[in-house]
Amino acid sequence: MKAAFCAIISAMKPLTIGVAGGTGSGKTTVTMALFEAVGPDNAAFLPHDAYYRDYSHLSVEERARVNWDHPDSLETDLMVLQLARLAQAEAIDRPQYDFRSYTRLAETHRVEPRPVVIVEGILILAEPELRRLLDIKVFVDTDADIRFIRRLQRDVNQRARSVSSVVEQYLGTVRPMHLEFVEPSKRYADLIIPEGGHNKVAIEMLVARVRSAVASAD
Repeated sequence: MKAAFCAIISAMKPLTIGVAGGTGSGKTTVTMALFEAVGPDNAAFLPHDAYYRDYSHLSVEERARVNWDHPDSLETDLMVLQLARLAQAEAIDRPQYDFRSYTRLAETHRVEPRPVVIVEGILILAEPELRRLLDIKVFVDTDADIRFIRRLQRDVNQRARSVSSVVEQYLGTVRPMHLEFVEPSKRYADLIIPEGGHNKVAIEMLVARVRSAVASAD
């Protein structure tokens, strides 16, 4: 059964979807809507932030000073390689990252090839090599104040950050890098979704397109 499935995938390139947008824009909401629409048996997920470089050789204080919003902080070459392998019906071992300690985990996450591959990250449309591998490029567009509030809540509640450290990082690197890299990458999008996960019409249109692609592959 597994051999037959891989043969089908090999004969037809999987549909690759990139979901980009600023921090706190609602990318995850859009991604989860797509994932749930096609089901786990039909979709693989590659988050760009799993590919942060390993800074375990630095002290905790030095890690906190890394510009995590610059493209150089991510090992995008590895992501491009692994996405290409998934497109060739090869399973991959995706990295995992610990945001509390700013280090890459020793354990990897096995990802099997699927008819749909969803790639998510703030900088994925800013990377030419990655863009070339994406069939549908989506940009989730949400007002800056809403995005900041969501990031503040996430980092304090889920990543054990202080309010002052979140504000400092936002003003020091997040906002400048958004203006330099993330916002300009919007011009490469095939579909721009205003209001993020609250835009039900746009999400339903995207889901319908993906479901149609999966159905045609059956």
